[in-house]
Amino acid sequence: MAKPPTLQFLLAHPAHLVACGFGSGLSPLAPGTVGTLFAWAMFPLLRPSMSDFGMLGFLLLCFVGGVLAVHRTGVDLGVIDHGSIVWDEIVPFWLVLLFCPTPWLWQTTAFCLFRFFDIVKPQPARYFDENVKNGFGVMCDDLMAAGYTLLVLAILRFVLE
Repeated sequence: MAKPPTLQFLLAHPAHLVACGFGSGLSPLAPGTVGTLFAWAMFPLLRPSMSDFGMLGFLLLCFVGGVLAVHRTGVDLGVIDHGSIVWDEIVPFWLVLLFCPTPWLWQTTAFCLFRFFDIVKPQPARYFDENVKNGFGVMCDDLMAAGYTLLVLAILRFVLE
């Protein structure tokens, strides 16, 4: 993997700050997991201020802006899907949390499932990861992980509730 970015790189362009999850992606250990934890911690601060449709609109804007920010940051780092880029974990995990039951056990399960699917990358996530080498591909592989997570959560809810 390429050399991790510095704080100076993070602050050099707004796209870097966003793509690196406001610094959460600078973690030397498991930056994707740290970025997802950042998303989880930030969600309760974002959610109360928006309706469901408002939140979906916000997530759409974050996704589209993320495609641009992630692409710019990946180009500047010389690696399109650099490990420090975690906005692709943050926005899809916010989507998961929007549809996830609020008790901590459900959210912990959602976190573990999301990280599992993000790491394993079942199709079509693997296709985006391996073949779409731009900001859209980086964002989409994690969006697929969110989709799988929501599917498993729905099945669990059906079986358990």
